[in-house]
Amino acid sequence: MIDDLIKGADVSSLLEVEENGGRFFDEACRDGSQPSASFRSEQATGNRQQATGLRQTSPACRGGGPASRPVEGCCRRQSHPDDPTKATGADEAVSQPVGADAHIGPAEDLFAILRRRGVNLIRLRLWNHPYSEDGKPYGAGTNDLDRTMVLARRCKALGLPWLLDFHYSDFWADPGKQYPPKAWEGLDADRLEQAVYDFTRQSLETLREAELLPAMIAPGNELSNGLLWPLGKTPNWENVARFVSAGIRAARAVAPELPIMLHLDNGGNNALYREWFDRWFANGGADFDCIGLSYYPFWHGALEALRANMTDLASRYGKPMIVTETSMAFTLEECNVYEGISREEKRGLAANERTAACVPYPCTPEGQSAFLRDLWGVIRSVPGDLGRGFVWWEPAWLPVKDSGWTTPEGLAYVREKGPGGNEWANQAMFDYEGRALPILETLEALH
Repeated sequence: MIDDLIKGADVSSLLEVEENGGRFFDEACRDGSQPSASFRSEQATGNRQQATGLRQTSPACRGGGPASRPVEGCCRRQSHPDDPTKATGADEAVSQPVGADAHIGPAEDLFAILRRRGVNLIRLRLWNHPYSEDGKPYGAGTNDLDRTMVLARRCKALGLPWLLDFHYSDFWADPGKQYPPKAWEGLDADRLEQAVYDFTRQSLETLREAELLPAMIAPGNELSNGLLWPLGKTPNWENVARFVSAGIRAARAVAPELPIMLHLDNGGNNALYREWFDRWFANGGADFDCIGLSYYPFWHGALEALRANMTDLASRYGKPMIVTETSMAFTLEECNVYEGISREEKRGLAANERTAACVPYPCTPEGQSAFLRDLWGVIRSVPGDLGRGFVWWEPAWLPVKDSGWTTPEGLAYVREKGPGGNEWANQAMFDYEGRALPILETLEALH
């Protein structure tokens, strides 16, 4: 799999989106024809901001104030007085989603659209037990093994390889939180190491028996600050190496041919990667096959920082690299109306006026596509052909009701106050109505 150029998509939240009414449309292919001109470019509504080229980074990223503005009219609809999830007919004249024609064909299977558009790897996360003690789901896809297998079967049906991302947690694991599963709380380091081995092996054996083995695995998600806190939190590098290596050993025991990825965040931070991987090898970490990097332009610096980091890692470690998480906004307009909630009931968009001020691309469909083209150029420039591709994070997380990043039970598990809601919908590859954006055409053209 690493030998291929990867154009991937993480669609872990998909089942929850579909269960709550989310549907997907690809106007370009409903009759086998090419996209219309109105689909390929922003529609000429007169009041819509044009997205031409790069823009200068605003002083807002140094605390000066907002710069980028929402695309006026993008996916906006007024709530129905009796049902906030419905739009009033009076607003339809100005509610055409950016990048899509008003009249499109029937909904299609997301995997079929993505495959047709050139996606050749699906990434799926796995949480141990994303439910409260009384069985209430944590949300955001509630990605236990059973639900992951449902998506894996859909991948297999279309011949799409998939990457399994172990979080070793009951819910979100990232540099800001890496909580052990409830069943592992209180275990010492030896027993945690064994628990990682057992869970990894049992999960993969179940997948093998169902003929659903992934094409690659990542034992741990965004491991920059370790995993299974507090015992596996950096700078306890010995335990970090022990715990992650246990997952690698388990994978090798079940399927020795499976490529193993080690994945960190902050892809523009070379010092982070150098220290992490130097410590990994110094503490006897098991061999692996691929380095995964998260790179979000509104958090992780300029693309040139990503290029410099990947170039250095290529010469230093000689491993293939995949930008395992990335995305870019196509609008800054809120989507709470689509979720049937007020703005006060949601956290707000991760890509917003403040964070967008640090990005040299307009938050429009054209800006989103320009970012992807430039990201691809950076990846392909890595020496030794070691830049192997990217995975777009949650391109199909539509803002439907009851499909936010957490439920109240999930908040309790990750020790956060909330609120919930969908904070990622404006970085998808589909607009708020589920209509394909021009970025899918851009993705298809990448070689």
